[in-house]
Amino acid sequence: MKEYKVAILGATGAVGREMMKILAERKFPVKELHLLASARSAGRFLEWQGKPIEIEEACEAAFEGMDIVLGAAENDIAKKFAPAIVKAGAVFVDNSSAFRMEPNVPLIVPEINPGDAKNHHGIISNPNCSTIITVTAVNALNAISPIRSMIASTYQAVSGAGAGGPLELAEEIEALREGKPVQPKVFSHQIAYNLIPQIGGEQFEGYTSEEMKMQNEGRKIMHLPELKVSCTCVRVPVVRSHSISVQLHFDRPISVAEAREVIANAPGCRLVDDLAKKEYPMPLETSDQDLVFVGRIRPDLTDENGLCLWCCGDQVRKGAATNAVQIAELLIEKE
Repeated sequence: MKEYKVAILGATGAVGREMMKILAERKFPVKELHLLASARSAGRFLEWQGKPIEIEEACEAAFEGMDIVLGAAENDIAKKFAPAIVKAGAVFVDNSSAFRMEPNVPLIVPEINPGDAKNHHGIISNPNCSTIITVTAVNALNAISPIRSMIASTYQAVSGAGAGGPLELAEEIEALREGKPVQPKVFSHQIAYNLIPQIGGEQFEGYTSEEMKMQNEGRKIMHLPELKVSCTCVRVPVVRSHSISVQLHFDRPISVAEAREVIANAPGCRLVDDLAKKEYPMPLETSDQDLVFVGRIRPDLTDENGLCLWCCGDQVRKGAATNAVQIAELLIEKE
């Protein structure tokens, strides 16, 4: 089997470290693994498959000879280095939002639109974490009858804000237990015992940038250019795994039984839907694995062509790192 030289841009962050873990778990054919980060991290070592790998400073020369670069850095870093990555002949699988809506950059969820990956010009984008989880949950229904509109509310874990999110939650809980004041740094307000109904800055008519991703990215991934979405994104005091409440509207009625059957057989999904037995998707059950759990499937009482459901998935893995590695797998399958 051919082996590949792989670099991770932003290797010291939560998603970068998860990418390292998943490359090993999925036995990706890595010939060499290069870990790239800022100058302050260069020279340190991270262990991978029992061996220490020295972190290199991210610079244009670092991409020479690479086959695949997995991006786990912020937008500005992705934009800075993308030209050098493409010039070096590598394919850049980028987890940032820098290129997602560029018309010549495929936006890929491998269970949904793997064929789009072949149309890349050196860059492939990984969608937003909540978008990945949601479209994975609903795409099988879209195959039965096109989704015309969707109302979604996301309940996003603190780890979605990076490694500092869970630490801030834990510190606030401890401070409140001791009767001390809290001093939010990662989040705009106290997150312990609270909900924050804003993720991202305002982008359109009171909707935040995070909320608009569900519509804009969902249209591109599912090839539904007219899809209408109203989304509310909420940060919740949960460590890991995002949950989404979804209300779907179709061209024709879809029964609950029909929906359960297709979701149970959909790639990347697990049906967990038995209200009598108190079985439904929850963050604790979906963390540290790659399936999107789907449940609470029921008729929409406001629209005979509608369904409601609840889905949950690990946003660090399937919502970011695993999806990126799956895209890399599509690239080597094509070869």
